[in-house]
Amino acid sequence: MGLLCTSFTIIPSRQTVNSHTVSVTPDLYTGSSYTTAEADAATALYNDIDLQQYGLSKEAFDHAWKGYQHLVKKKMVSRSNYLTICDFSQSSKRKRLYVIDIDNRKLITNTYVAHGKNSGAEYANNFSNKPESLQSSLGFYITANTYTGKHGLSLRINGVDPGYNDKALMRTIVIHGADYVNESRVVNGGYMGRSWGCPAVPKKEATDIITTIKNGTCLFIYHPGKNYLLGSKILNG
Repeated sequence: MGLLCTSFTIIPSRQTVNSHTVSVTPDLYTGSSYTTAEADAATALYNDIDLQQYGLSKEAFDHAWKGYQHLVKKKMVSRSNYLTICDFSQSSKRKRLYVIDIDNRKLITNTYVAHGKNSGAEYANNFSNKPESLQSSLGFYITANTYTGKHGLSLRINGVDPGYNDKALMRTIVIHGADYVNESRVVNGGYMGRSWGCPAVPKKEATDIITTIKNGTCLFIYHPGKNYLLGSKILNG
């Protein structure tokens, strides 16, 4: 398992992303069974790990935690000890993938991750659940089994957010390593290469990440646009 890779209440209702202001939902409790205790637990974990220093916003983490709690209650997560968050509100120049060890309350991986070719250039702004869209899909996933393909060891992820990512298996959206995701691109003034919709990670880190989170853990791909945040049945169910 890889070690950390170095190289409450939500009040604001709008957030600036990539020079554009997008609406976000201000109330995590709307239409859900999310409890004050769960919100307090999220705040405590966020602060204990000091996720802010790694660039993960409290808002992104709170939404991830809320959906994770929902999936655990529904017994859809068989391995609840890890929560992985991919924060597409951030530039692809940033280390925007977070693998959190819930049991030991620590961040074990923070690294780069690609978004889909047709989702945007440096920033991901467009998302789709459609086959051949070459776009990333937002929402909650449950990791499945691994296989060895053209990108080496790869991890199937099952999209469980109806209408947003539930065609992920059909689209062969997987976690895999890629040469076009590496720190040298940032050092040379560029941004990460893009995938066909997969959350691709640095090749040298892929095996550790995949081995750690495979077989039943929760993955959340986040962006603060209102369409998903207000429409997700997991966040609003």
